Amino acid sequence: MNSVKLLPKLSLLLAIILVTGCASVKKASVDRDSAAKLFKPNAEVAQVYVYRNETLGAALSMPVTVNGKLAGTTGPKSFFKFDLPSGKHTLTSQGDKSTLDLTTQKGEIYYVWQEVKMGVMSGGSKLQVVDKAKGQKGVLQCELIDSAL
Repeated sequence: MNSVKLLPKLSLLLAIILVTGCASVKKASVDRDSAAKLFKPNAEVAQVYVYRNETLGAALSMPVTVNGKLAGTTGPKSFFKFDLPSGKHTLTSQGDKSTLDLTTQKGEIYYVWQEVKMGVMSGGSKLQVVDKAKGQKGVLQCELIDSAL
C-alpha cells in the first residue's frame, strides 16, 4: 500500500484518538501503589504483575482476565498486581486475542508485559513473561489499577 492511500486512514485514526482522549482506568490509592512497588515476596501466594508501560495506543482500554474472570482494563502506564495460589493460571488480554498460560509457585513474583500492538484499524496486545529487572523497571513507570479480583 502506498503512502497516498494510507494517509486518509492515518488521519481518521488520529481524529479518533483526539476525540476519545486517553483511556481512563480506576487507579488504586497512592499507598497501595507504593506498597506494590516494594516487590516483597509473600510466602503464602504467588504475585503476578501485569503491566502496560507504553503510551502507544493511549486511547485503548485493554481488558485483562485471570482464569476467565475479568480483572479490569489497563490504560497507558498502568499495572495490576494479583496474588494467586500455586498452579496453572490463564491470563488473557483483548478477549482471547492474547492468551498466556502461567504456572506459579508460592513465594515467587512474576512479571507479565502487556505489549501494545497497533493494527491499521485497531489495536491489540501480546502478553509475555519478562525477567525481574525488565519487569520491575516497567512496573515502576506505571500506576497501580484497582482490580475486580
